[in-house]
Amino acid sequence: MSKELIRLVDCTMAFDDEVVLDNITLNIHDKEFLTLLGPSGCGKTTTLRIIGGFQTPTAGDVFFDGVRINAVPAHKRAINTVFQRYALFPHLNVFENIAFGLRIPKAKEERDEKGKVIRRQKVKLTEKEIQERVMEMLDVVNLKGFEKRSVSSLSGGQQQRVAIARALVNRPKVLLLDEPLGALDMRLRKDMQNELKRIQQAMGITFIYVTHDQEEALSMSDTVVVMDKGQIQQIGTPEDIYNEPKNAFVADFIGESNILDGIMRADYVVEFFGRKFRCLDKGFAPDEPVDVVIRPEDVDIVPPDSGHLCGTVTSVTFKGVHYDTIVDFKGFKWLIQTTDLHRPGEYIGIRLTPDDIHVMKKSEYSGMFGDYSSYSAEYDEINDPDAVIGGEDVPPEEALHEN
Repeated sequence: MSKELIRLVDCTMAFDDEVVLDNITLNIHDKEFLTLLGPSGCGKTTTLRIIGGFQTPTAGDVFFDGVRINAVPAHKRAINTVFQRYALFPHLNVFENIAFGLRIPKAKEERDEKGKVIRRQKVKLTEKEIQERVMEMLDVVNLKGFEKRSVSSLSGGQQQRVAIARALVNRPKVLLLDEPLGALDMRLRKDMQNELKRIQQAMGITFIYVTHDQEEALSMSDTVVVMDKGQIQQIGTPEDIYNEPKNAFVADFIGESNILDGIMRADYVVEFFGRKFRCLDKGFAPDEPVDVVIRPEDVDIVPPDSGHLCGTVTSVTFKGVHYDTIVDFKGFKWLIQTTDLHRPGEYIGIRLTPDDIHVMKKSEYSGMFGDYSSYSAEYDEINDPDAVIGGEDVPPEEALHEN
């Protein structure tokens, strides 16, 4: 892991009596692509604005490279921002848009041995230096040959690249991106996701990205910070966030999820719908109520006589690469994603392996997402209600390795 570059400590932001950021602590590392992910109003843009110096937290501290910067204004931070609206200058061509910040004289300070400022002077880049740096950025964002173009003649994706080049040409240590792809169509957004990751790796600087789009977060990020109600719900790699959500909010917000009420009967054994299933989770209290997450793509549809559970297909939606299949299990509806077509009214079975089941502790979000119902013993389709499914007659350690 690279060194820590930015640290927020116990940061709170309130407007009048409304708390929009609630005592968050966050570490961001050098050369990291970190995404703040969450719904509107969760506090992600406020966090970005605090890092950028556009807002000062009501309480808490912001550190940059070990130095407290709460009172440092935005223009004196080694941070630049790209907004959803690119704010390009329509009367300037591509070259001059990117060069705009370079033409503004910068204040240079000389300090004595004790760190006291003894002299300030304005320093201006030469035209040769400006030319070299603009052309370097045009190369980075794949816009060489576009320098004389009017920005109004560019596509949305090309305008986005100009905005990124303008932000990077001053060589900041951190680039903040506030939902910069929101105005682009789906195909262009996907292309720009790849471009942004490539640019970040080429420049070797920290990107802090704000979005409500889970696909953007999962595809580009080294680290994802999931937020809601002004609080951080979970921090982790995209794989950790998706495969090991910490609560029902994260599980529901990151991808599709079937979230069920369950009881942890023992290490590696969870009960839901009145049936015991092998799982990979441990460390819960005996008989502790839990939330059980089963991703739609992890469910295998089988003939009813081979199923762990059986239900009736109620609706099918073709999604291109798969079918979204809704199955009613005695009143509780699951989403199953499958490449095979099962028509409404068809009676099917499903099978689950230990790896398909993720167990979470109950939280304030329990019961708020999906079609929740309490576990039930109504499933007479299975002969032995006391059987442990997904690893029958094997100890927990061996069940961990079952496919």
